[in-house]
Amino acid sequence: MSHTVLPPFRDERPTRVRRRITFVALGVCLAALVAALATVLAGLAGAALASSVAGDPDRSGGLVASGSPLQVTEVDEPALAGLDARLRDALAEAAADAAEQGIEIRVTSGWRSEAYQRRLMEDAIRTHGSEAEARRYVAPPEQSRHVTGDAVDLAPVDAQYWLIQYGDAYGLCQIYANESWHFELATTPGGVCPELREDASDGRAPATG
Repeated sequence: MSHTVLPPFRDERPTRVRRRITFVALGVCLAALVAALATVLAGLAGAALASSVAGDPDRSGGLVASGSPLQVTEVDEPALAGLDARLRDALAEAAADAAEQGIEIRVTSGWRSEAYQRRLMEDAIRTHGSEAEARRYVAPPEQSRHVTGDAVDLAPVDAQYWLIQYGDAYGLCQIYANESWHFELATTPGGVCPELREDASDGRAPATG
């Protein structure tokens, strides 16, 4: 059986027509790429808007990234910049003295925006099951000493214990018995720290140095 050998295909259309088809194909591809890019950008914008509406905290609201506590010298960070200047100065002095003894004081939370504090309160209610229980650990924005810039949370544990022992020399005091990390400027340097409160639900007016 013989086979018919077909000649190689040759596009007999005029060159101008072939070019037009090529340009059309390129235009379709470009339009598809633009549409895909627009979809991606719209998705990112939507996610950012949803995050904003949901009240997700960020650095501008005082968030300190988990696992990345601040050095007390990072005063340009909102969490430190928003602190009362006297508290910030006392903390810097204490940190310098602690460093001479091999203790590094880091800040895990300082000033917080009202929105950030409200988000923490909402999270605590979900975690602990009721507002009453959540109040033992988180104060509402209108009562939070973090929102007013008068409180800091510190790490690591050896820094907390060092300040519990020596903090009164700088006016820095542990405030709540259940929070060894929470300190406020609650006495004058060299003074006596106030009696510990059981937890953050204690409604007494804050002691100030």
